[in-house]
Amino acid sequence: MKYYIEKTAKYSFDQAIEKITEALKKEGFGVLSEIDMHDKLKEKLDVNFRKYKILGACNPPSAYKALQLENKIGILLPCNVIVQELGPNNVEVAVVNPVVSMQVVENEELEDLAVEIKNKLEMALEYF
Repeated sequence: MKYYIEKTAKYSFDQAIEKITEALKKEGFGVLSEIDMHDKLKEKLDVNFRKYKILGACNPPSAYKALQLENKIGILLPCNVIVQELGPNNVEVAVVNPVVSMQVVENEELEDLAVEIKNKLEMALEYF
């Protein structure tokens, strides 16, 4: 099983960021953090890297439930979403597969929640 779920689309990079942010919102996620790898790698290593952002997405009710089931689950939160430019007007969005990432926790009570979150992330990709 892959650790991510992805979709490509014919958007500009900025349009893709907007679209996936809105799609996540429809599924109850907010974007808590944004890391611009293109800019950070230029700043720290002086290298040119493609446009690539990591969005930290959180669904508060699901996060709360997960924290109640496993007090160290914050190590795996929020759900990471990447947007990367593959070419002009060609972007890929990939989301973490929470079912796979939660397997390392070995808490059976988290399995159903992970499936629920995965379904929400897949729906967000559908809207995208």
